[in-house]
Amino acid sequence: MSKLTEFRWHGRGGQGAKTAALLLADVAFKTGNHVQGFPEYGPERMGAPITAYDRISDEPILVHCDIHNPDYVAVVDETLLNAVDVTSGLKPEGGILINTSRSKEEILPLLNGYTGKVYTIDARKVCMATLGKYFPNTPMLAGMVKISGVMEEDVFLKEMEESLRHKFAKKPEVLDGNMQALRLALNSVCE
Repeated sequence: MSKLTEFRWHGRGGQGAKTAALLLADVAFKTGNHVQGFPEYGPERMGAPITAYDRISDEPILVHCDIHNPDYVAVVDETLLNAVDVTSGLKPEGGILINTSRSKEEILPLLNGYTGKVYTIDARKVCMATLGKYFPNTPMLAGMVKISGVMEEDVFLKEMEESLRHKFAKKPEVLDGNMQALRLALNSVCE
């Protein structure tokens, strides 16, 4: 039986939500899955809300449209909870991962009655401890792999290291920090 997992990413222009979605698709493809990773384009600019999507399946994916009923949602910027209905169509058997330093109890009232699993991660804390700069997409990517179980964590880390080594070929000094951020993020997700 085919297993299709759909993801929706909410972020702001410049935070790397689109990049995280494309990296997830790239890594899943390298593990033998069929994938789609794409942003929803509009008049995006730095700081404006953006949406990106992923589909990952063990069989060919025949649908080509936005994802209206995702299994998992990532909220890269918690201020979007006041501006965007991030839980719209989110399956209750899935889950939502929110980048925040606040507790789950503080976040729940902002989720429009969503009854599924709610996870949090303090991506800023992870970034500052490992990168010294705030790039929330790296911890959010690891967090989405953690909550979805879409691939084994060790396989994810191996494939990400290869992908980042290629991406940062001219800046190899950033590889270690990004790998540390991914590892720390896998252990920093709170349910």
